[in-house]
Amino acid sequence: MASNLNVVVCSFYTADDYYRAHGERLAKNLEELGVEYVLREIEKKEGEDWADICRKKVPFLAEVCAANPDKKVFWMDVDCMILELPDYIFNTSADIVGFQRGYSSPLTIGYERRSRFWEPSFWGVNTTPLARKMIQEAADLEKVSTIKATDDYFMEEAWKANCDNMTFQIIPSNAVVGMGTTSDASRNAFFKFGASGNVEDFKGKVEQHKANNSGLRKKALNLAKKIERKLPPRTSNRIRLLADTLGITGKLTAVTSNPEFQKRKKISDDLQLAAQAGQVEKFNEMKNLFEEKYLLTQAEMNSVSASISFLHYASKPSSSAINLAWWAKPFPGNFGDWLSPLIVSHYTDKKVIFQSPVRLAIKDHMIGLGSIGRFIKPNSVVVGTGISTDELTLAKSARYVSVRGPVTARVVKESGGPTVESFGDPGVLISRIFPVERNKTNGRVALVRHFTHKPIPLTLDPNMDELDIFMSHPDDIKVLVETLNTYDRVVTSAMHIFITCQSYGIPCALVTFEGFEDSVHGNGIKYGDYAQGVGLASINPIPVGLDFQKIDFENITTDHKISSEKLDEVEAAIVKGLSYL
Repeated sequence: MASNLNVVVCSFYTADDYYRAHGERLAKNLEELGVEYVLREIEKKEGEDWADICRKKVPFLAEVCAANPDKKVFWMDVDCMILELPDYIFNTSADIVGFQRGYSSPLTIGYERRSRFWEPSFWGVNTTPLARKMIQEAADLEKVSTIKATDDYFMEEAWKANCDNMTFQIIPSNAVVGMGTTSDASRNAFFKFGASGNVEDFKGKVEQHKANNSGLRKKALNLAKKIERKLPPRTSNRIRLLADTLGITGKLTAVTSNPEFQKRKKISDDLQLAAQAGQVEKFNEMKNLFEEKYLLTQAEMNSVSASISFLHYASKPSSSAINLAWWAKPFPGNFGDWLSPLIVSHYTDKKVIFQSPVRLAIKDHMIGLGSIGRFIKPNSVVVGTGISTDELTLAKSARYVSVRGPVTARVVKESGGPTVESFGDPGVLISRIFPVERNKTNGRVALVRHFTHKPIPLTLDPNMDELDIFMSHPDDIKVLVETLNTYDRVVTSAMHIFITCQSYGIPCALVTFEGFEDSVHGNGIKYGDYAQGVGLASINPIPVGLDFQKIDFENITTDHKISSEKLDEVEAAIVKGLSYL
């Protein structure tokens, strides 16, 4: 935490419900942290739009800087939040501190992939003459300019004019909730950004800098998004379904970068492909060469770890194989998603080959556990798959054996597909794959967060231990479920940890975090869909604060256990699905 804090945070908002509510939330946020702030409601004049309001940030920031010559001034968008005050940010000695455009990593630093250097949602301006000169020059340009542009255009121009003579500090992407690569050594996330949706609406309508290498893929992706926004929802859903089926989604969202980064990425990708193909000798040889040549980044180590898990399933001693679609990322793997190959592999002697959900599927394949119903293809065999939002059109001609629950079944039917009457998330079978007898427990509480919640700074109760969800290998999953069974109860924001607890009968509280309710993808239907699918009352995560010492988890804990009859039904669905492949 920052000591001897001598900063002021500034922002403004217009008098509409969305921004005024966020202004009130930000004021409360900063007061709780003990940070001085300047927060102003501004008038949106007749004829002004979002872009006109945005450019007012520049003179406003210059005004606050002039009024506080001896304090560091931080601008932040009003719909963002600060979770804590890290010393390396708020006591920085750099002229300018902020996030690189897109909250991206130093591996992609500069202008090769981004049209502008800085992310405009959070800027720190020091008290140095050079820092204040840059801000004033941005304000001077905004004052005389007649072009249609937002604040980051003028800030970028001032930055380019002064950067050769300035010191600057890039805030790591891990400092943003939901960004970066998380590991045990990661810094806490201190910043949560908001998104009103106005940025996409104004692309192409305001003056923008051009990236040195924007690429045809990026242009195609932006065009596709623009067209999709203008179409009626039903038409948009069907076009999205076609893009997912043909693998266009995966191709358009693939990342490109500089040659050295691409070289390393190719080695990592080739190593992963060897693992997915079950090529043990080739994989081991490439892995050794990779580790001898480079000091691997955390992301590369995570990729290698996931590759070892791919290899485990793809190299089973069999002459036959089935293809299975599951969500493999983020590497090294998310516990819930990697239950899919573990469970399916348990019921077949065949090799299990990874089929990317976002790529074209040449062969018939199974799609099972996870909220990946959007990526069901005409040649999919569907077993227990769910959806995260019901605003979808699903592939009607796939072979539907079972789905997660009645909500997914309804969307299948509305999409022109069959009536599905067999329900149940395959994750409930974990207790049959790793039988564990719950004996005397340790008197403590286990916390397991959804991976998107991992960076949130929490204050844990002394009686609570945190367990990691990042894993993919069945040996690691086995250890985790055995460990969970030693605890009195579990608190989790991850649905498949909750499902695991209900499979074993472990008392569990399903939670989310206040201010982060939208961090997990979807509109929340998946929880009720799952619960109804296994014959339990509908449930939703309960929002809780970040100080766990103030929360009585006993009052929000349930101790349900999935019935043997439901486990039999889900097991039978997997066996039936495998018979088609």
